[in-house]
Amino acid sequence: MIIALAGRRVDAADSKEPRFPLVNVALVRERVRAMLKEQSATALVCAAACGADLIALEEAGSLKLRRRVVLPFERRRFRQTSVIDRPGNWGPIYDRILNQVDEAKDLVVLESMPEQDAYLAANHGILGEADIMAQQRRELVKAALVWNGESRGERDITEEFGNEARRRGWPVVEVSTLNR
Repeated sequence: MIIALAGRRVDAADSKEPRFPLVNVALVRERVRAMLKEQSATALVCAAACGADLIALEEAGSLKLRRRVVLPFERRRFRQTSVIDRPGNWGPIYDRILNQVDEAKDLVVLESMPEQDAYLAANHGILGEADIMAQQRRELVKAALVWNGESRGERDITEEFGNEARRRGWPVVEVSTLNR
């Protein structure tokens, strides 16, 4: 099973509404690992933002799954805007994983565009790469949402990922980032 994944980043230090509290990283790690095993995952396709993405990439690596990373723009810019701008020591994890994925020729960097459009394009890139991989390997594909289960409103990138996966007819599994 190829897993195409998207999810929440850890909450900003000044976040008023908890979506992925930093204190839940270990809990989410356990849940993501269990999901990958339960789904009999053979590969993971996602971005590499702090929180859900990097946790899933670490767990997939420890399970010896193939990992393909899709970034909306070049590595350094993504690191600044989506990795080290939140609490936690995500920078070294990102650097290590991206080096491994790049070495395996499984890093996809999309064309540069305005930031909001870039993240939506990355969603479509993740789903597209998962679809291609599933066809090549003759495996099924499933989407995974690692989130709090509630929309942030208009242009919620995680919600849009799930909606697009459903439009494609893919099953969607959800992993909660909250204590429930």
